Amino acid sequence: MDKADIKDVVKERYARAALSVAGGAKGSCCGTGPRGVQCADPITSNLYEAGQTDQLPEAAVLASLGCGNPTALAQLKPGEVVLDLGSGGGIDVLLSARRVGPTGKAYGLDMTDEMLALAIENKRKAGVQNVEFLKGEIEDIPLPDNSVDVIISNCVINLSADKDRVLREAFRVLKPGGRFAVSDVVTRGDIAPQIRESMLLWVGCVAGALDENDYRAKLAAAGFTDVDIEPTRVYRAEDARAFLVDRGMDASAIGSQVDGKFLSAFIRATKPGAPSETAGAKERRSACC
Repeated sequence: MDKADIKDVVKERYARAALSVAGGAKGSCCGTGPRGVQCADPITSNLYEAGQTDQLPEAAVLASLGCGNPTALAQLKPGEVVLDLGSGGGIDVLLSARRVGPTGKAYGLDMTDEMLALAIENKRKAGVQNVEFLKGEIEDIPLPDNSVDVIISNCVINLSADKDRVLREAFRVLKPGGRFAVSDVVTRGDIAPQIRESMLLWVGCVAGALDENDYRAKLAAAGFTDVDIEPTRVYRAEDARAFLVDRGMDASAIGSQVDGKFLSAFIRATKPGAPSETAGAKERRSACC
């Protein structure tokens, strides 16, 4: 499958998920298998605590298709500017907007019209002012150089067919000292190609997750330092049993080739340079001095 085909598949599946949420159902980026098995439930379930989401529109929660909770791990500060790559229904953007407060700003970037429409409606229902949703691709971010304090993303970069370009763009728009803090799916160790392809359809909806060491290398090649990959969920053969059986595969026979080799992780990195002063810090300094 070439890059254009991958992009079309991702766009079609996320559009379908947005329409499903608009109809009141839980979204899924990869739907169900031939016998109705939901493929990604162990990845997308129970990512947010009730206290985080109880004031958000129901559609924002239903549209969550991520593999982690980057807003809880990114240590956002008042006054910061945050960009969510592949923002979907907007849950992480709305949560980020709370954390950065009225002196900060949260951008969401998505290429799917249906998801953007859902996110804009969720913004309206939430009544937040410091949020802006942008249409575009994560390989070509429509923001200027050195304009963002923190980049977050939730299980989206693994879907890109050109991850090197995504990481270069992330580096470009971050301010010196800016932070890359994303949740994503990675793999660990040698995996037979046919097993990898089938499992990644389960884990990431489109085969494309990087080996954790390849992810580190690509971040370093883009210019990032202080790279750290922290597993947040390690998937076992039993997690994928229903999906594998649904596709006619012997889950017991391939268990050792699957177990512990697919994981959600929180990935941190830094753009070198002195951190810029946030809007909130400037405001406090001007008020006191």
